[in-house]
Amino acid sequence: MSNELYIKEKPRRRLSRFWKITLGIALIFLLLASAAAVWAYLQLTSGLPQVEGEYEASGLASEVDVYRDENGVPHIEADNDEDLYYAQGFVTAQDRMFQMDLSRRQASGMLSEVVGEDALDSDRYFRTFGLRRAAEDSLDAYDEEALAVLEAYAEGVNDYISHMRTENERPVEFRLLGYEPEPWTVLDTLTIGKFMAYDLGGNWQGQAFRHWLANNASEEEALDLMPTYPNDGPIILDTAKNTDIDIEDSFADAGDYQPDPFNGSNNWVISGEHTESGAPLLADDPHLGLDTPSIWYETHLKSPSVNVTGVIFAGVPGIILGHNEDIAWGVTNVGPDVQQLYIEQQNPDDPYQFLYEEDWYDAEVVEEFIEVDGYDEPFLHETIITRHGPLISEYAYEKGVVGDEALALKWTAHEPSTEMQALIDMNRADDWEGFSTALEHFHAPAQNFVFAEADGDIGYRANGKIPIRPDDEDALFPVPGWTGDHDWEGYIPWEELPTIENPESGMISTANNQIDNESYDYHLSHTWAQPYRHERILDMLEEGSSFTADDMQAMQMDVQNLHAEEFVPILTAAVADEELREIDEKTMQLLTTWDKMDVADESGPLIFHLWMNAIPQVLFSEDIPESILDIFEGEANVVDQLIRNAADGNPGPWIEKNGGLPEVAADALQLAVDYAVDTQGDKPEAWLWGDYHRAVFAHPLGDVTPLHLLFNPSPEPVDGSSITVMAASYEEETGDADHGAGWRGIMDLADLSESEHIVAPGQSGHVMSNHYHDQLLDWVEGNYHTTSMEAESYQSEGTHLRLVPE
Repeated sequence: MSNELYIKEKPRRRLSRFWKITLGIALIFLLLASAAAVWAYLQLTSGLPQVEGEYEASGLASEVDVYRDENGVPHIEADNDEDLYYAQGFVTAQDRMFQMDLSRRQASGMLSEVVGEDALDSDRYFRTFGLRRAAEDSLDAYDEEALAVLEAYAEGVNDYISHMRTENERPVEFRLLGYEPEPWTVLDTLTIGKFMAYDLGGNWQGQAFRHWLANNASEEEALDLMPTYPNDGPIILDTAKNTDIDIEDSFADAGDYQPDPFNGSNNWVISGEHTESGAPLLADDPHLGLDTPSIWYETHLKSPSVNVTGVIFAGVPGIILGHNEDIAWGVTNVGPDVQQLYIEQQNPDDPYQFLYEEDWYDAEVVEEFIEVDGYDEPFLHETIITRHGPLISEYAYEKGVVGDEALALKWTAHEPSTEMQALIDMNRADDWEGFSTALEHFHAPAQNFVFAEADGDIGYRANGKIPIRPDDEDALFPVPGWTGDHDWEGYIPWEELPTIENPESGMISTANNQIDNESYDYHLSHTWAQPYRHERILDMLEEGSSFTADDMQAMQMDVQNLHAEEFVPILTAAVADEELREIDEKTMQLLTTWDKMDVADESGPLIFHLWMNAIPQVLFSEDIPESILDIFEGEANVVDQLIRNAADGNPGPWIEKNGGLPEVAADALQLAVDYAVDTQGDKPEAWLWGDYHRAVFAHPLGDVTPLHLLFNPSPEPVDGSSITVMAASYEEETGDADHGAGWRGIMDLADLSESEHIVAPGQSGHVMSNHYHDQLLDWVEGNYHTTSMEAESYQSEGTHLRLVPE
């Protein structure tokens, strides 16, 4: 017998066929999931731009260096201007190509080509308004130098588009929609410029609203809702009556496409006598849509002839807000009456003829084919253009007319203009005279420019093309277009536009507040923003001294609600003797102890804003259709005045017909409380402004489930409101804060080698970029980053890409 230890080997267990199949299937699913994850990652990252190394650019004369700093801000250094703007076009397209393409498509009425029938109404609307036609008419107005800049920019964009196609590096949005962008043109840039004029310069909605009132409300009710009213008002009301225009029907869909009724902003500049450094300080925060990506793109441009930094709209060369080595500037919206609706008489025997001074004339008819994704045949769209402008009363239908009369739109931005020339000259200016001269080219939109010079000068100009109307014309209503008596008589001479240079106070501030007074010779506007932001800015400037850039930042983030300080006492007094529910009483107690600061973690702001929002519902919902309320220009100011008048013992017809101010206030309070209960529960002490008021920064594809999970950031509770200096306007139905200061900038003229900025939600439009939403929380919290113009600073951080001639 062997001495070896004998160990009996255990028989191996065989896997059953079931488990073999199960494990095999699991392995296949794991491999498929891994492959899908890898594929998804590659799809999402395929469009990320090259930011380091060398890139061969086909259109350059010499090398260009692009340094992206730690915030994703490109600093572009070039040996000549054409290479500089070529590189700006290339770099902007790297970060924002999908945004640029969508912007030109929306403004041109070409969205249906890529998103299908859902965008057809929008396309018809913008084809009718004719932004691209107006841009095309402007081409011949530009000089050779400006055209060279625009063409160089377009060539740079097209270099990126060509590379994107060749290397199959389309951003994920193009992949999802299944298309590639067409080559960029100078006309695309100019059309985006006209869109900004559209977004910031409209008053036709107010005229249409008042026209409806004149035909559907009593004279007393109509007068009660006028922003201002001249002595001969009843005659104007009579003129506006008895037409065949159905405003409610004609503008039923206008709310889908029309700009915000009042796009506001803040800016101010103070001289060195008020600052710690002894040099001026300038602050600017324009208020537009809060979107992903941001409407603003921060850039630093440097060549032998220009060294400028700030922000610009993606798709446009140069810098529109910022500073160079000598000067700084910022803007807010003037909001002048630059549009006029004309009631036209159409020939009953010829739909394309209209009456003017007793003769029929042929209108221009523009026929355009709109390609619609998913359809073999394009849609034929017809625009009828009268001597005053396009018919817009039924933009959503094939005909632009209603009955025997129609509404035509005259608008300053339909005329040739050269805003891009202004940007080029502004960027190079080194003093007030040079800057002001550049503004002669800036026609639309009309803007309040504040200015500061390193040498100490400060200034202001309300700049733009603003019409001179016939005597006693006030832009309140549509006017007859067939008599010739209501045609504009030219434009306010540039040298007579409101201007301030080095005021004795050493302070200039604007917040879309009223500009003119009775001593000014020309009509500017009837509709101004509520005065509270501007009052608060003035209070802080007058109370402070030895200001620093940090003080300017604190001012931009101020959330004191002066509107509440005025109206909380009025409303609480109004309901003092009303029979309120127990929960209403609890709500009132919270409101009366509130410190009138619109901060996210308090209940007071929620109660006050919901209450004020409910008052127009109580006053108007039974009598004015929603489609008409959507075009109620200046509603907030009007409602405020109705309440003031009623509190002073002079209730107008709208408050009287709803039971008087106590009943109106009580009914509105109940609506507000019911909404709060439905959305935040029945414990008022637990209600929070920030649970309702949240910054959303939606992506264009973020409305599609589940793409919102990919493209949209998480909503963030945010301080402020439409009333406060820290502006964050919101949708009343949801509380979504979708309008505000997407860029804030502070310029200290003591040292223009750097400045303070925040661009929310970030610099990049690529969802996988580190700079997609990296500035969002800083924006919410009021933090800024420093952008340097010193080479040793920005060259030592971030990335470096060298563009070399091919």
